[in-house]
Amino acid sequence: MLFKLSISGLKSKLKDYIVLLVGLVMSIAIFYMFQTLALNKAFLEANATIKSIGYVFQTGSVLLAIITSFYIFYANSFLMSLRRKEFGMYMTLGAKKNKITLLMFIETIIIGTVSLVIGISVGSGLAQGIGKLLMKQLDFTANGYQAIYVPSMTVTCIFFFLLFILSAIMNSIKLSRISILQLVHGDTYADSIIIKGKMTGIVALFSLILLGIGYASMVYLENLKESGIMIAMLSTTAGTYLFFEALFPLFVKKLRANKACNEKGLNAFTLAQLNFRINGLTKVLSTVAMLIALGAGAISGGWAFKNNVMTSADRFEIYDSVINNPTPEEMKILDDIPFKEKGEYRYKVDDQFFYYVKEDLEKYPPLIHVRSGEENMVKLKRVSEDLPVGSISVYSQENKQNTKTIPDEWEDALTNIQPIYIEDLNKPIKIVDLKMYHELKGKTGIIFTGKTDEFIAHTKEWKQLDELQLAKNKDVKADDMLSKYKIYNEFYTVASGTVFMGFFLGFAFLAMMASCLMFKILSGATSDITRYEMLRKIGVRRELLIKSIYKELFIVFLVPAIIGMTHVLIGMNIFGFILIDPYYRIWLPIVIFLTVYTAYYLITVHLYKGLVIPKKI
Repeated sequence: MLFKLSISGLKSKLKDYIVLLVGLVMSIAIFYMFQTLALNKAFLEANATIKSIGYVFQTGSVLLAIITSFYIFYANSFLMSLRRKEFGMYMTLGAKKNKITLLMFIETIIIGTVSLVIGISVGSGLAQGIGKLLMKQLDFTANGYQAIYVPSMTVTCIFFFLLFILSAIMNSIKLSRISILQLVHGDTYADSIIIKGKMTGIVALFSLILLGIGYASMVYLENLKESGIMIAMLSTTAGTYLFFEALFPLFVKKLRANKACNEKGLNAFTLAQLNFRINGLTKVLSTVAMLIALGAGAISGGWAFKNNVMTSADRFEIYDSVINNPTPEEMKILDDIPFKEKGEYRYKVDDQFFYYVKEDLEKYPPLIHVRSGEENMVKLKRVSEDLPVGSISVYSQENKQNTKTIPDEWEDALTNIQPIYIEDLNKPIKIVDLKMYHELKGKTGIIFTGKTDEFIAHTKEWKQLDELQLAKNKDVKADDMLSKYKIYNEFYTVASGTVFMGFFLGFAFLAMMASCLMFKILSGATSDITRYEMLRKIGVRRELLIKSIYKELFIVFLVPAIIGMTHVLIGMNIFGFILIDPYYRIWLPIVIFLTVYTAYYLITVHLYKGLVIPKKI
């Protein structure tokens, strides 16, 4: 009997449950996809550098889990508020409270089970498509990759099932503490006003001060360092919640006080409606604004990190290719690459020193990094200091009694042109002229260096050169070999994972955020029916009522959107110390956000309109 009642209850509020279901399915599907990409052994072991991507998706899973937990508890509290009157009627007719509690528990588990089945099905499709796309992006294949992966399915089911049980228990406890009278008249209780009178203006001003402190901390993060992040996070979050508790209601009151605005058309009714519902919306609007910032910020951050890959690689290695004793096969590849910078440096190694020829170094003066006031800009400089013959590395033991040391710029330059896998690399470097070089005995060699204008255009060639050098130096392991291509590939792998994670995480945040707002508005539609019915009876046209709904909900959706996007546009400065351009393609997350947000706004208006205004008047 209870099962039949729960099914009947779900059917009666089907539209409201679908709103919840969409957000849940989205979060479950993305969580499952992240777990599949993070745990799938065939995917992770197909390429040595891909292992790091697992941590990226696990991080995304944790963030998604935290937000989803809040979303489920928040949405379920709305669902309970919708069913209060119905549960009160059951209890008035003789049903015991423990039976009603069990009924609600069953409903929550049914919703959870349905959303898990649909979410994992959708997630499997996402894992298949995104996994293949990611492998294509990173230029490797994993034959054993499975989109339907049992360990990922197990983790997803356990986490969300526990979440649903916990949510059901919390709702049951909340329901057990409410009296029958409160349940029956649950839709007549007005939201209490926390901030009243003169305190409204004071708190409103304080919210602006907190937001100003938060934004200033983001802009001047370079000076504030780690403390700036903490200050920005705390003050921006507190300022956002106080903004919607005090400043937004104050703004609505000022609009109502403006006669020109209030007396135009149905504005008096629209603003009265907005003022009536504003106290119940403060927390949800604050949460929506923060979720907008998190969602759009996640997408923006992913794109910015990918744009930063080449800059990060350039900071570690100046030259695109540094090869010790290039073979004819290697030279054939190098000859086809249009280098803008090339150098060939002869060397000799004996029991005491690693010798470089001064004439070669001066013929092809190497490049070095120089510090700049703009920390994110890679600045290169050609060595200009004199290089004395007979000078020795400043760090060598033999140089303790030697007054001739290699100048600092040349020390840096020689480090840049010396492959890490050369034998006897730990020997001190000594500069000799050509005559001294020919007189020396020892093992000879040549180091080739090259730099192009377009590193990314020749990734296939760099990969081939790395493979040839590994084949040539059989005692060198792939993990020990350091090249610009290897560094670039590692950064690119993590960045690609971050782009995918940021996109889907941001999309999930935006979907949950908008559905929270939609759910809150629709849950209050029942109490609005009477007011719209009164306006119809006194002759207000249907078109004017619909226009009023569009205006009212537009303001409700607009304000958190402005605050949230302001957080994003200013907050991206936080990444300024590690990214070359934190605002790279910032238009993309804005377009995605506007698309998702507008769709939810139009759906909310359509559903709300159907509830408060009958089709036939």
